[in-house]
Amino acid sequence: MTAVSCPVPVAQKPVVQLFGMQIDRVDLQQATAQVMDWCESPTSINCRYVVTPNVDHAVLLSHHEGLQNAYKSAAMVLADGAPIVAASRLLGRPLPERVAGSDLVPSVLAAAAAGSQPLRVFLLGAGPGVAERAAEAIHQKYNNVQVVGTHCPPLGFEHNSAANQAALDAVSAQPVDLLVVGLGAPKQELWVAKHYQQLNAKVALCAGATIDFLAGEKQRSPVWMRRTGLEWVHRLASEPRRLATRYLRDAIVFPQLVWREWRAA
Repeated sequence: MTAVSCPVPVAQKPVVQLFGMQIDRVDLQQATAQVMDWCESPTSINCRYVVTPNVDHAVLLSHHEGLQNAYKSAAMVLADGAPIVAASRLLGRPLPERVAGSDLVPSVLAAAAAGSQPLRVFLLGAGPGVAERAAEAIHQKYNNVQVVGTHCPPLGFEHNSAANQAALDAVSAQPVDLLVVGLGAPKQELWVAKHYQQLNAKVALCAGATIDFLAGEKQRSPVWMRRTGLEWVHRLASEPRRLATRYLRDAIVFPQLVWREWRAA
């Protein structure tokens, strides 16, 4: 058993009601401890899953019933987005800090490497060959972490019964402590929420591009940009065609959501 333990039982952790979400008021260290505690516990009946909402999630959640239901069933909801944290403070419901999935996964791997109990990890998502390169990088950097499998489902697999079952079978072929899901939002949240009772994993982290980052396929923004809330600038410059329309929509809608929260307070 590692020295890492959950400082606050999950049932007692304070939450912040914001934009239709119950966001856990925890920092990265506390979130890491909670995930490790779940990973080291005896296998539970259902997989616990973690979602990390950013501004785009908040905008989608305002009208997406499926995503709303996915968030309600999540074991932990973490604010991945500086604007979410800033809004929480403006509205008098402060969150301690941003906890991004791309920070949480390495933090959990590092905690496992410092412990004595092996952590069995499965990587689901990213492009062809990317998860395999991420697995190699994990094995080189984190002792005591075993990537027991990877799977790159085809585009639209969630709508194909055979391809969907293949993904479920791949994950459930062996016991998994930590399932890292990198299918993109909101697909990953919807898929995990639909199938978490079938997953042979203790914890699933909906972690976006984290597998790409671990593999070196994509580069994260410099630390100073993350700390100052400017990571979105780096991402927009890296993928302008994919993100420009989304960011423009979010820039228009999110202030309206903040205003509604302010008026309802």
